Amino acid sequence: MKPRSGLMRGALAIGLPLLLAPAIAAGAVGVLGAGPGGPLRVRIEIDHSRFTPASFSVQAGRPIEIELRNDDPIDHEWIVGDEATHRRHATGTEPHHGVRPTEVSIDALATVTTTVTFPTPGTYRYVCHLPGHEAYGMVGLVTVTP
Repeated sequence: MKPRSGLMRGALAIGLPLLLAPAIAAGAVGVLGAGPGGPLRVRIEIDHSRFTPASFSVQAGRPIEIELRNDDPIDHEWIVGDEATHRRHATGTEPHHGVRPTEVSIDALATVTTTVTFPTPGTYRYVCHLPGHEAYGMVGLVTVTP
């Protein structure tokens, strides 16, 4: 009986990761590909006041559906844009966002989805401008290619 149980353990050790691989890949963070007939999908997770991934690349003019998942017990925001946008938000004059797709508030333990199209190639930062969050390292980078 012992050889069989050892064989079973070996089969599970080899087979279980293979069975779980699609589920792990489906829940991966970052660029998830295009939905059927829809925009490119990107998932950004927020955990311990950090964005993951901290960078990704997209093509100019292509719509991107961005899912922002906040696993922290505190609120955050996701502001993406040029330096003028970040200067405007650095003073914290807008406590809550929701109208502009590039300026999103994410409540604690919530998920928000926004769709953004970057018309011009370049490099754009995304930042949480809530007090102290940017200084703590809550920043990321979108590279928009031609």
